[in-house]
Amino acid sequence: MLADAMLGRLAHWLRLIGYDTTYARGWSDHQIVARARAEGRLVLTRDHELARRRGIDSLLLDSQDLEGQLEEVRQALGPSPLGLEPRCPTCNGVLREIARDEARERVPPYVYRTYERFRYCAHCDQIYWPGSHWKDVQSALERLL
Repeated sequence: MLADAMLGRLAHWLRLIGYDTTYARGWSDHQIVARARAEGRLVLTRDHELARRRGIDSLLLDSQDLEGQLEEVRQALGPSPLGLEPRCPTCNGVLREIARDEARERVPPYVYRTYERFRYCAHCDQIYWPGSHWKDVQSALERLL
């Protein structure tokens, strides 16, 4: 998928669910169309004019809020396939599980002592762990999806 500039928050959440989602922040419509065509991506947009462009698959979203947008995507595409692994919410890179010891020097000491599982994004060099906010994220995803 390719989310236009109006849908950054949606792109972030789609990545957490595991969808390969490019975020087109600061791109022109021409750049969005060219990239969508080149990569065979579905364009997610709230822009009626962009959604009518020829030669791209698009999903015009009506909702202004995240919950409504996720519901529209779910209705159009169906539920997310089982087994999708979360992607980096920042850059869309593939997250891979890393050994706890690999994270030791890269996370705060409290985090290292408290958490057992870590994921790493080789694209943007970030490390993620299921922090205290993760329960809130999971609850929100269950509610939204």
